Amino acid sequence: MTDPETLVGLGEEEETSLRRRRWARDRELRAPRSPQHLSTADFLTLGNAVCGFLAIYSITTGILMPHLTGESNAPVKHSAATAVTLLLIGSMCDLFDGLVARKLRSSALGAELDNLADLISFGIAPAYFVAVWGIVSPGSDQRLSALIALTVLLAVVLRLARFSAVKMRPGIFQGMPCPMGAMTVIAIVLLDPPFVPGLLMIFGVAYLMVSRIEYPKPQGLLATATLAWIVFSIGCLAAWAAGLPGGDTLMHIGAVAQITLAAMAPLLVIRRKVGQKVGDVRAKRAESRG
Repeated sequence: MTDPETLVGLGEEEETSLRRRRWARDRELRAPRSPQHLSTADFLTLGNAVCGFLAIYSITTGILMPHLTGESNAPVKHSAATAVTLLLIGSMCDLFDGLVARKLRSSALGAELDNLADLISFGIAPAYFVAVWGIVSPGSDQRLSALIALTVLLAVVLRLARFSAVKMRPGIFQGMPCPMGAMTVIAIVLLDPPFVPGLLMIFGVAYLMVSRIEYPKPQGLLATATLAWIVFSIGCLAAWAAGLPGGDTLMHIGAVAQITLAAMAPLLVIRRKVGQKVGDVRAKRAESRG
């Protein structure tokens, strides 16, 4: 019997037939599964959605309800750290589900599940975080914070809809990615800045998510750096929640670094665009002189 994985010793017709069967098998393996079957990547996506829901639950039970009932001994710090850690884990799931889908077979539900999970973890959860901050923070305005929270949610909805409808060139996102936007919003809340400046910063993040600024997709070294940053952030939050020496400092360092990264990214992109245009103008001038 001829080994199906080798073409040695086969005639031309047999070789052609074997190659066709092999190509058909490869197409079948790469083809998305039916909507009735979930792939490995889909389970990571569902994990992202679960993390988003649990983060909302942690904020509600650990921060909002104790504030409304007047409990003074509630573990607010631990609940906040738990919620943010869950969203960071959700970011890891969101980072890996695309990588796994490209390596293994995806399902027909993959793209839709990803958008819905992102809406929960990076839209509803950070918007809820802002709304609760406006309720529990001294000197805040609940209506104004609810309005800005709604702005964050709508920005994520529009960002996800545009991602599905607009085809960008490979390796590029249009607008700040939702995970980065969500973690930047939460970093601002964790720093607990003066209320109005904090809301203005959050509004700026919402604007960046719906802007047309092009951001590179985290692949290769960028994906590794993103994962390392998430792990570092989780470590800082764990130290902060556990009350370890320097935990507050680590939390502030992590939050400031996240905000700085979010602020620097569009500036670097704009600088690169300007540099490219200047280079094109100089090249055209050089050609005209030549």
